[in-house]
Amino acid sequence: MSPNTTSSTGKDKLIADEEEVLQAVILADSFNKRFKPLTTHKPRCLLPICNAPLLDWTFESLALAGVQEIFVICRSHAELVKTAIKNSKWSKPGAGLKIVPIVTAKETFTPGDAMRDIYTHGIITSDFVLVTGDLVSNIHIGDVVREHKERRKTDKDAIMTMVVKQSGVNHRTRSKGDSAVFVIDPETSKCLHYEAVTGYPPKKYASIPREILNEHPEVEIRNDLIDCSIDICSVEVPSLFQDNFDYGDVRRDFVHGVLTSDLLMKSIYCYIAKEGYAARVRDTRSYDSISKDILARWTFPLVPDDNHPGGHSYEHLRGNKYIAKDNSVILSRTCKIGNNTLIGSKSQIADNAQVTASVLGQRCIVGAGSIVRNSYLFDGAVIGPNCVVEHSIIGSGVHIKERTHVERGCLIADGVVVGPQAKLAPFSRLSKRRQDSDEEDEEFEDAEEQFEEEEEDGDDGSEDGDDEDEVDSELEDVEANQDPEALAKLGSDTNAIIWPLPVVDEDEAIDDLEHPDNQRLMRIGDNASDLVLSDPGSVTSSESESESDDDDDDEHFYDSNPASSTTSLPLSTPSNLVAQADSAVISEFQQEVKQSLDRAFAEGHSVDNAAVELKTLRMASNVPLRLVREAVIAAMVSRIKIIAGGGIPQRQEIAGMIARWGGLIDKIGGVDPVETVEILQEYCASSDRLPLFGQILAALYQDDIVDEDDIRAWHGKSKSQGQGVKPASLQDCYNKCWVTGAHMIKQFDEQDSDEESEEDSDEGSETSGNSSEEGSCEESSDEEDEGNTDEDDSE
Repeated sequence: MSPNTTSSTGKDKLIADEEEVLQAVILADSFNKRFKPLTTHKPRCLLPICNAPLLDWTFESLALAGVQEIFVICRSHAELVKTAIKNSKWSKPGAGLKIVPIVTAKETFTPGDAMRDIYTHGIITSDFVLVTGDLVSNIHIGDVVREHKERRKTDKDAIMTMVVKQSGVNHRTRSKGDSAVFVIDPETSKCLHYEAVTGYPPKKYASIPREILNEHPEVEIRNDLIDCSIDICSVEVPSLFQDNFDYGDVRRDFVHGVLTSDLLMKSIYCYIAKEGYAARVRDTRSYDSISKDILARWTFPLVPDDNHPGGHSYEHLRGNKYIAKDNSVILSRTCKIGNNTLIGSKSQIADNAQVTASVLGQRCIVGAGSIVRNSYLFDGAVIGPNCVVEHSIIGSGVHIKERTHVERGCLIADGVVVGPQAKLAPFSRLSKRRQDSDEEDEEFEDAEEQFEEEEEDGDDGSEDGDDEDEVDSELEDVEANQDPEALAKLGSDTNAIIWPLPVVDEDEAIDDLEHPDNQRLMRIGDNASDLVLSDPGSVTSSESESESDDDDDDEHFYDSNPASSTTSLPLSTPSNLVAQADSAVISEFQQEVKQSLDRAFAEGHSVDNAAVELKTLRMASNVPLRLVREAVIAAMVSRIKIIAGGGIPQRQEIAGMIARWGGLIDKIGGVDPVETVEILQEYCASSDRLPLFGQILAALYQDDIVDEDDIRAWHGKSKSQGQGVKPASLQDCYNKCWVTGAHMIKQFDEQDSDEESEEDSDEGSETSGNSSEEGSCEESSDEEDEGNTDEDDSE
């Protein structure tokens, strides 16, 4: 090839790379209720943070990273999101961004459902950036995209790069209720294992697959990383969600599922950002933390006085005070404005009022003598004279009348009136009664209908109608369970209803992440001081017993079976609380596996199909492979009929079962024949199948599922003789299985001796040498033949 041709080819490739549009997908829905009732009539992505909607902060972050095309995936309040996009500065000509809202089906309840909808729409054409609609970031994502694409050239199975940042334990942006353990290869940055960690009840151990430690001489086990919720994904990621309907959450289901899958064989990498800022507003506590980070200018150049996403203009004063520049703010000469405070245009602070470490929206009023600390007032909020508001979020148009005290952690939805002389309990959640919301609802509907007429796709707005039906139903339930005494404390002029505190129904299955106790670690103003993670002064009897068994647990940990598929590493002080929690997961998994195997046997599934279903169940529950093998062996052995008289019919029954289903033992994700014999012994010793142990083991040997060396290795273990087995009554049964194994090994030895004799005999007859050698061979052969005859007679 000529030099000119080579140069031309390289130029074409460069042009093609430059012309490739960088796409981003924003999941606008939060898929949880942590901001209720603030999000009753609007999605979280449209809540303001530092006086700009969260979605605009996300647009700014992506524009700063060089993204050119954005798909906003929305389900709840979709028309409001579409209207906000239309009115955004990014929808104007010359903005440099193409933003396309995609309304998903009303059955979209998880991020996984949204990803499956993305696959259905077929909108992704290349590697893309996946973020949520509550992201605040100044990280140069373009660097991560380039690294991801370079890696894809050498590793075609690399499907995702997760952006994370290192942080200290007490970093305010780091969630205490929702973190994770990352196991990373320090050479390649490949994520080898991911495990979600909740804050309460505290998780003490991380279970890391042992093969990871065997295959990688050096790994980093990190619990100090903030997940930025920024992912660079390959084009095949949506299809993996489509193929696996169990994937709901991107991290806890998809990432964990891919990394533990024996089928997918895909790779996920981590990009540990050393510079820049990135965090997601996951809850009210992170809302508070990120607001303070913005005011402290950690997000530069995205700061209130420069590049403000809402288009506002603020003057930056000493102490990180921000005042609207349009000279419309009225500050009394005797008011006090503390550090880390932002005040929107047309707001008023009256005499002797104090505002510290807070954000006030536009047209807010703080009455004379009132105190606002560590709180956030949306547009049009009014605080009457001599009020106190601390560590709370106050919605748009809220009126808090004179001498009212709003305790820490309160969330007050738009349009609520409280007071006068009311005192809200800590962490109260208030919204307007429905009859007071009718006019506002009609205004929303009119705006939506007007927008629908302008839409080219002819959507009928049914999705938003469903949202309103859900809201009405939820508000109706709340209103029906009001406490008159509690309402009386809200003041004579109130129009509010009180949302109940979250409670857990014992019969209801609830995710640990969303458990009310864990959610306390994620709400504004709650230091969770009464959630004692370890209190040596109050130890229950069961805990005392568990402590007495600590030494036994440690011994078991260090004496664990090398064939076990996981290794547990302590995250903090050793405790068996996690083991107790895991036992419930294991019990549920065993029940599901039993049902799966029952269907397979009853409906005659193929071994391959049955194996795929078992692998899927294992990935969903993250349990050791041994548990799956135990379930398979138990299912097979329990279905072997015990035939009276035994003999040939019994052997035929066993051989038929092993020939049909024996292959499933090794197709569930790993081959460990020694463990197979161990499990067979354990099951037979504790059931009425004990007399069949030898014949089943022989059938496994005949079908090449176990071989002679495997049986010898099992037989050589102390446990195979029943040593240390509990209860003691099982030791005799274990020993009977061991004796049966000894007979098989004796037969192996005799067969080896016979084969050696035959080989020696053949060599003696074929070799033409001196007569003494021939005589020696014949003599040896005769002796062995006699020995064989004696053995035959004894048999």
